[in-house]
Amino acid sequence: MDDILIIDDERDIRELIGDILRDEGYNTRLAGDSDSCMAEINKEPPSLMILDIWLKDSRMDGIDILSAVKRDNPDIPVVIISGHGNIEIAVAAIKQGAYDFIEKPFNIDQLMVVVRRAMEASRLRRENSELKRRDVTSSEMIGNSTAFKALKSQLDKVTKSNGRVMLTGPAGSGKEVAARYIHAQSGRANAPFVTVNSASIEPERMEEVLFGRESTDRGVESGLLEQAHGGVLFFDEVADMPLGTQSKILRVLVDQQFSRVGGTGKVRVDIRVISSTNRDLEAEIAGGRFREELYHRLNVVPVSVPSLDERREDIPALCAHFIAEFNKGQGLPLRTVGDDAAAHLQTMEWPGNVRQLKNVIERVLILGDGNGPIEAAELPNPADQKSTEGRMQMGGNLATLPLREARELFEREYLLTQINRFGGNISRTATFVGMERSALHRKLKSLGVVTSNKTGARVAHVDDEALTD
Repeated sequence: MDDILIIDDERDIRELIGDILRDEGYNTRLAGDSDSCMAEINKEPPSLMILDIWLKDSRMDGIDILSAVKRDNPDIPVVIISGHGNIEIAVAAIKQGAYDFIEKPFNIDQLMVVVRRAMEASRLRRENSELKRRDVTSSEMIGNSTAFKALKSQLDKVTKSNGRVMLTGPAGSGKEVAARYIHAQSGRANAPFVTVNSASIEPERMEEVLFGRESTDRGVESGLLEQAHGGVLFFDEVADMPLGTQSKILRVLVDQQFSRVGGTGKVRVDIRVISSTNRDLEAEIAGGRFREELYHRLNVVPVSVPSLDERREDIPALCAHFIAEFNKGQGLPLRTVGDDAAAHLQTMEWPGNVRQLKNVIERVLILGDGNGPIEAAELPNPADQKSTEGRMQMGGNLATLPLREARELFEREYLLTQINRFGGNISRTATFVGMERSALHRKLKSLGVVTSNKTGARVAHVDDEALTD
């Protein structure tokens, strides 16, 4: 139900307006001075304010209240009323961000027209803000690999705090999904999640986008910091932020307040900051491209997001998740991934990580025929493998080697691929390749293939010393 706060020092006037609006189906609250007005706003921001300019025996007049409201709650439309109205007061009120101005004694029909318009503007503004916050990026974490479980365990530890988190990892690995997961599991889940795309905002507009603007012709425009009030502000690829803006963001993190561009008043915000980067920020600091003080402020809790190569086991589950998303959002076929296609995807190189995988699945669903399982033939070929009439085309110097050496090289590369595909799980690898576990161990040893732990996942590599034995 829409809620309207009426502020007038004349009791008869405010009660009359309240009765009229209640008859029209609105909830109303009444205040006779500035202190009770601000108390009502702090209790619960209204959908609309009807505000008298002249408030007898109050600490603040209507213009002062309007200025405070537009500073702290810029989305609340304010209709100014006054029995002493003139063009100068009306202009001053509009400059401060008032929605409209009505002079006493007012016509009830005129009042209702303005109220309905203001309420509609308020509704559209709230819906627009909600749509801006909404993103196709999900907060759902998908996976079961060792590397994924280690990541999720770290994220679960930071969800309930307000500590600043720095997410590092290669482009496309899912850093924003991790940030949204922290937000969705935190006490701020019902508050905004606002993304600052540091790389896509023009440097000369960065401060206006972040801090908002005040001007006589356009009034007050809130920036991303205000839009994130109470929630999470996510600095995506923070290393791309201009140096000049970095110093101002540092001040915001220290003071939790700032001034809009063109404004003089201070705006206070309550935000949790999460940042991400695919660069080495310590190298950026050494090169003079990133402020060390800001780095230490943002890097309170560092969390590493693994690449897709480190969590190949998760590829089938990720594919199923993306297919369901595309079916729901775009009406694309709800297909499954065949075993041969899953194996194919798990052996491919993924320089673009999870984002690249998602794009591949979307392309297959758009261009594919029918609703049956996705087959390997519909997928891109691995970079080192080309198919010609059902035959594998040999690359490098494989064709120049004797059969024994060529067979050993093939077996080594094949087993390396399968071990990495199954995240270093020897039992699953043995089952897939059709060997006993002990026989696979002996084969790996003879080929000089060993497994080792790396960032939470088991990765296979070639033991050069073993090959020389």
